[in-house]
Amino acid sequence: MTTTGPRVLDALSLLSEVADQVVVGSVRDTHLAWSERAHGLTRRVAGPGVSVPEALHRGIAGAVYGGIGLGLKAASLGFDKAAEAGLGPHLEDSPRGRFVSSAVNGLIGDRLLRERPQMAIPMAVRHGGRDVAPQREDLSAAFPDATGEVVVFLHGLCENESYWRRHRDRTGTTYGESLAEHGWTPLYLRANSGLSLRENGVALAALMRRLVEQWPVPVSRICLVGHSMGGLVIRAAGAVSAEPVSSETVDWNDLVTDVVTLGTPHLGAPIAWGIGHGSRGLGLLPETAAFGRILDWRSVGVHDLVVGLAEDVPPLPHARYHLVCATLSGSQRHPVGHVVGDLLVRPRSAYGTDRRGRELFPGADRLHVGRTDHFGLLNHPEVLSALRTWLT
Repeated sequence: MTTTGPRVLDALSLLSEVADQVVVGSVRDTHLAWSERAHGLTRRVAGPGVSVPEALHRGIAGAVYGGIGLGLKAASLGFDKAAEAGLGPHLEDSPRGRFVSSAVNGLIGDRLLRERPQMAIPMAVRHGGRDVAPQREDLSAAFPDATGEVVVFLHGLCENESYWRRHRDRTGTTYGESLAEHGWTPLYLRANSGLSLRENGVALAALMRRLVEQWPVPVSRICLVGHSMGGLVIRAAGAVSAEPVSSETVDWNDLVTDVVTLGTPHLGAPIAWGIGHGSRGLGLLPETAAFGRILDWRSVGVHDLVVGLAEDVPPLPHARYHLVCATLSGSQRHPVGHVVGDLLVRPRSAYGTDRRGRELFPGADRLHVGRTDHFGLLNHPEVLSALRTWLT
């Protein structure tokens, strides 16, 4: 396992590009829109025609913004050249760099895949801050004590595998460490959460199939655990049809006995819906259109969170589903808990139950965790206890 991928200079180049297109461009367009409105009022009072002060103002503003934009474009190009020459540390060399990489991929991961593919995160198993190739030799080296029971953890939007260690101080362990004591081998994945749910689902299905084929020992049981968006990607992967390579190959779907979703917006998240409507609303006026374009930079992954996945993505027929939701209030029925949920996902969406009472997962286990938020579901004592009960 070697360190590869983007360098810090790639991130600085992207920052310069974003500063030019989003920050400077937005300030410029907003400035000129307000200026046009002000001078328009003046013209209605003093008569038609462009005054000398107005023309001078436009010229100076255009020169200033143009100069800043050229400087940022030159900086971006310079950083790109330096990164191509192999200068500077890799972004993946530090936890902070990996945090930045995952966050940026969540926000604009689809754009990165098209325009800066070296910065786009591939779906992969992670161990020690590195990707592990789905080859028997590499898997055996990374997991020398591999068992036939595999529990796979997939993070949410803008997250990475290190999030599964959050709040470890309050339990003294993590979900993966605890399940390992009961014979499970924990695998932590990292994905480009800015891609569409279905695209990530295809990638996850391909990776799981490869893992089952190359795992050091025969796989007897698989549990999939997803936090937030991770639960949606798991569902999308389960819907991908895969024909076995040979009659001796077992379809990985048939080995999945349990699926656990933690705060997953199965029926969408209000915050994603609000961002979309906010973008369209800001675009109605010239003075705020630039801020609407900032919101429009959000990835297709964020778009997909608006509605989640409905009945067209059925649950795996052989798996038992365990659905966990959180609320800020102690009671799920409290108005605060009912309306805002865990700040990002409401209970009804986390349980996959629509307004008419129809359920996406009939017969599923349900767990409500009160007085915590969306990220409080990571290594929460109540969830840890439930996992032990469900899986051991």
